[in-house]
Amino acid sequence: MTDEENEVLDEKLEDEVVETDTENKETTEQQEVVPKADYDELDDRFKRVYAEFENYKKRSSKERQTLYNSILGDVVEAMLPVIDNLENAVKVETEDENYKQGVELVLKQFKDVLASKGVQEIPALGETFDPSIHEAVSSVQDETKGVQEIVQEYRKGYKIGARVIRHSMVVVAN
Repeated sequence: MTDEENEVLDEKLEDEVVETDTENKETTEQQEVVPKADYDELDDRFKRVYAEFENYKKRSSKERQTLYNSILGDVVEAMLPVIDNLENAVKVETEDENYKQGVELVLKQFKDVLASKGVQEIPALGETFDPSIHEAVSSVQDETKGVQEIVQEYRKGYKIGARVIRHSMVVVAN
């Protein structure tokens, strides 16, 4: 391009900028000022709707988490007999050590998966009996044990967070 063509282009651009500035001033002048009372009412409504929406988000998030834990608890509860059987298989004496190691590895892998999902075993032996997490099936008199101390566990209990999936079946002393 030549210098003359550049000058013509520059002039056209300057004219467009001036026209845009004029349009902006006209739109500003045309805007109506909202009365303070109307503005305050709209502002109040906006804040209330926003607060309701935030509460809705929190409530729905909590409901989703509760539903997830409920479904996970149901699935884990259905698998607990499998864990019990694997634990019983590990306790059985066998001549084939490789077989026993294989069962132990499967049991460990199963427990690791459950632990990764937040499932915990409920401690029992040596603990004080707590009816919210333990189920007493028998009691014995033993002066060497403390009051309501758990001396034997028939079946392990499991929980997710504070929710008990299955109570521990225990024998309580004294």
